[in-house]
Amino acid sequence: MSASGMTALPGIELQSPGPGLITLDPVRTALLRGLDDLLSGLAARLSAPEVLGPPLLSVEGLARLDFFRNFPHLGVPAGRFAPETLDGLASGEAPQDLPLVPTGHLLPSATCYGLLLSLEGQDVGDDGLRVSAVGRCFRNETHYEGLRRLWGFHMREVLYLGTKDGAGEHLERGGEFVQEVAGRLGLTLTRAAADDPFYDKGGSRARLMALDPVKFEYSAPDGTAIASVNRHRNFFGERLGIRAGSHGSAYSSCVAFGVERWVHAMILAHGSADRALDHLRAAAS
Repeated sequence: MSASGMTALPGIELQSPGPGLITLDPVRTALLRGLDDLLSGLAARLSAPEVLGPPLLSVEGLARLDFFRNFPHLGVPAGRFAPETLDGLASGEAPQDLPLVPTGHLLPSATCYGLLLSLEGQDVGDDGLRVSAVGRCFRNETHYEGLRRLWGFHMREVLYLGTKDGAGEHLERGGEFVQEVAGRLGLTLTRAAADDPFYDKGGSRARLMALDPVKFEYSAPDGTAIASVNRHRNFFGERLGIRAGSHGSAYSSCVAFGVERWVHAMILAHGSADRALDHLRAAAS
């Protein structure tokens, strides 16, 4: 029995199935679940109901949101085996040697894309709309490193659509929440403008980003970004025809948490997963 009261897997050590792929042991799993429960407090504070986003995103929909212009390196396509390969699979041919047929879908790289696409053509009204969701997200990275950078990870987001002022207030309250929770958990975070929302770092959008940042990240002492606040202006509202009543195209913003990265930050701060879980439980109570 560990110091946190969690029973270990007797005589078993969980191995990584491959780069960027990790199975969490019972203590780290409890830490992840508990952290997501704590982080979902922002949704409760802002009266953002919980929804569950789609498991796949259409290529056509993402293209309309400039995903491939901004993040050509991140997409993880979903494919299916061609019908002519099925007999080979059934007879024992190596699956990795057989061709895949595109499905026209990608695995989500962020939770908010599916939520935004689901609201296409809607009117969120003068009072706006908030929703919260946690989803498994996937990214094609140049390298993978522990819990800091994974093929697949959980992202908790609280999304706002409505007025320009409402979008700004959403981010202000979200940023305050991040620092408040970090303080309760014994985490020291630094806040800095990020340059990743636009892939073309030498173009006009990058210059606009430098003058008027739209994303700020909150990072642990080792540089791991564990949360961010993201201002979309009215980009998604215009592209998807989402209106905010008499205010015209909706402005949007979101607060995002990489839950596995919070697990990493807690272990970094407290020295072990057991002590991190004890600290989380004390903070949650």
